[in-house]
Amino acid sequence: MSTPRFLTLPPGVTTQQIETPAGTFTVLSAEPVSGVPERWPALLVPGFTGSKEDFISVLQTLAQAGRRVVAVDIRGQYETPGPDDPSAYTCAALGADIDLVAHAVGGGEPVHLLGHSFGGLITREAALDGTAKLASYTLMSSGPAGIIGPREKTGRIMLTELPEYGVEYLWANRMEPEALRAGVPDEIVSFLRKRLLAHSPAGLLAMAREVLDAPDRVDELAESGLAILVLYGEHDDGWPPLLQAEMADRLDAECVVVPGAAHSPAVEAPETTAAALTRFWNAAESEILHHS
Repeated sequence: MSTPRFLTLPPGVTTQQIETPAGTFTVLSAEPVSGVPERWPALLVPGFTGSKEDFISVLQTLAQAGRRVVAVDIRGQYETPGPDDPSAYTCAALGADIDLVAHAVGGGEPVHLLGHSFGGLITREAALDGTAKLASYTLMSSGPAGIIGPREKTGRIMLTELPEYGVEYLWANRMEPEALRAGVPDEIVSFLRKRLLAHSPAGLLAMAREVLDAPDRVDELAESGLAILVLYGEHDDGWPPLLQAEMADRLDAECVVVPGAAHSPAVEAPETTAAALTRFWNAAESEILHHS
């Protein structure tokens, strides 16, 4: 689970609601502290059991480059409510939501789209269906298909325990001990608990299945014509770094390995991550404007 280091909103960052035909989504919206947004906006999508707060460390820096940057709680996650219907939480359904949020964020302009971890599998659907107007696409600590390794094991445990014991049990027996072992401060631990218990239980179960069983759609994505960045921490314990490097090759995408970071580069190395994203976004924008 991605663990923010702090929760105080930086200057220029506010909590907002975005209205779409599919319902209301709660977001953190960052604007430049000085000047006005002159560049195309960006939309950041968190992973499974995560939330918009996973990007809190990079929002101000990204916005200072001259663009509005929006981090969203997906349907059924933390402060965005979701139904009890499992079909609302497939990658395709969540990807369709992202199309609508991207449209609202862009207001007619192209949007830089980023998906972290499971968020990469969701945003990939949006990138493939061609509905959203995208300036670029970034896969952060995400992979070509269902997750493997230690996090796959955790996901399978969740599939077994969640229906039988409930979310509170998962927190008390799995996630809280893990957070305490990692020395996470009390206020962040209480936020992690509040966040997990606010997630839709039906959503958690359905999304766990999706993150484990996602098919490989890299070849389709390679045909999309989008400017793509693959970015991950050198010590990623989600999809193995080598697998993500191979995916970047298959996509003919730019690849950035963030030194010292693991599965959450935006938390673990915010300045390096923000610099890489700003450089990529600016280059993608210049390329599109040059050819238009």
